[in-house]
Amino acid sequence: HSTSRRQRQMCIRDSLQSEVKMKKSMYSLMLSEQVVEAIDRLALEQNTNRSRLINEILADYLSLMTPEKHIADVFRSIESLFDRTELIAAHAMNDNTLSLKSSLVYRYRPTIRYEVELFRTPERNIGQLKVNFRTQSPDLIVGLTEFFRLWARLENTYVLKLFPENALNYTLDETRFTRSLSVPVNARYDDDDCANAISSYIKVFDAMLKKHLSGAYSDLTAMEDDYLAYLNSGALII
Repeated sequence: HSTSRRQRQMCIRDSLQSEVKMKKSMYSLMLSEQVVEAIDRLALEQNTNRSRLINEILADYLSLMTPEKHIADVFRSIESLFDRTELIAAHAMNDNTLSLKSSLVYRYRPTIRYEVELFRTPERNIGQLKVNFRTQSPDLIVGLTEFFRLWARLENTYVLKLFPENALNYTLDETRFTRSLSVPVNARYDDDDCANAISSYIKVFDAMLKKHLSGAYSDLTAMEDDYLAYLNSGALII
C-alpha cells in the first residue's frame, strides 16, 4: 500500500452526464487515489454513487442545473408545504422519491404512505404517485378500493381532457394504487408550480379518502362536490 500514500494517478471510467443533451456519456478522468477515496466515502454517506456525486460536484462548480437538482428542489418545496401538517414527509438525499405518511382514523389506526416519484428524464409523464397500504382488514380493503375507483372516475370525467393523450394511467393491486403525474397540455410548470400542484393533489386526495372511509359521503354527489371545490379553488392540476 505504499503507493496509496502518494498522489498516485488512477484512471476511472465513469458514466457522467452531459447536461447539454441530458444524456450520459463515457469519459476517462485522471484522479488522485486520495480524491477517489474521499469521493467514495462521501458518496456512501449521501447514499449515491461515484459517478453521480462527481457529476453533481462539477455541476455545482459550473453553476449548471441538473435533473437531480430540479427533483431535489421540488421535494424541498413539498416538504415545506407539508410542514406542521398531519402528513409526515421524508426524502432521502440523492433519491428521486419522496414519501409522506398519513394515519387513517379507522379502528387500529392503519397508515397510508404516499410515494412521489419524479422521473429524471420526463416525457409524457413527469412521475407517478403511489398510494401504499398494508392491511388485513377486508372492510378497509373494500373501502380503499371503492375510493380509488371513484377517484379515477371523477378524474376521467373532469380533468382527463386537460392532459396529453394516454398521460393519465392508473393501476391497483393488493397493496398499492398508482397514478401517473403529468402536466396539462400547453402548461409550463416550474419547480415551485410542480411542488404546489403535487402537494395540493395529495392533500385533497388524503382528506377525501378519510371522509370516504369515515362514511361522511352519503353518495357520489357529495364526494363530487368536494372534488369540484378542489378544481375550482385555483389549484394547479397535475
